[in-house]
Amino acid sequence: MTNSPVHPEPAPAFSALQRHFVDLRDGVHGNGAYSRASKERLFVATAALLDHHARRVLDDMNAELLLSTGIVVASGVHSTGDGDLLAVWELTWPEQRSADLPSVSLQAYYGAAFHHPHLRGATVGEWPLNVFTAEQAAAEQSTMRAIAAADLHNLVFQSSYRIVPAITARAG
Repeated sequence: MTNSPVHPEPAPAFSALQRHFVDLRDGVHGNGAYSRASKERLFVATAALLDHHARRVLDDMNAELLLSTGIVVASGVHSTGDGDLLAVWELTWPEQRSADLPSVSLQAYYGAAFHHPHLRGATVGEWPLNVFTAEQAAAEQSTMRAIAAADLHNLVFQSSYRIVPAITARAG
């Protein structure tokens, strides 16, 4: 009898990391994108795949934690002027604006010097962005929830729990 390890289907975050590492190993992004132009085309398609999921994550945070006082806006893909491509989904609300804090944001970012794109938040660092199908985009919801939650946590740390309406409304 041998003790062979069981290898279940990898978790979505691990699958994304595996795609990320394969990209780095093979010098390619996705299914054969080697040039910057082909990677940019994939990035635009990826941002479109993420749009529904990013809005849902921020809408859920708005409803549950901000008592629907916030506004979700999306930038669409645009150039930052220095060769980077960026798509941003932001959640702003009155207490955050009054405290002069950045919004909670989900950002799809393809830096000019990057091999491939990443996800990040306003206060949260880079996360590999290797999404090429609707299913892979849906699997990133948990990652986007984690980025949004970490962003809100960091904003509370910079200011106060008082910027979260669901907390202050229940305090009284």
